Amino acid sequence: MGPFFYRVERINGDYAYLVRTDIDDSEEMIVALALLPDEIDVGTELKWEDFSYTVLG
Repeated sequence: MGPFFYRVERINGDYAYLVRTDIDDSEEMIVALALLPDEIDVGTELKWEDFSYTVLG
């Protein structure tokens, strides 16, 4: 499945709030930090493909 592209908008506790960047959609998606790469921070660009996230650039 995918790929889909996201940006980390904010981090709150054990969750990150992601926004899709490959389509015009401003709705945030909540994802547990345990499912994301360790090196993420606010503003990090991510690719989701085949049920896993990778950091872009």
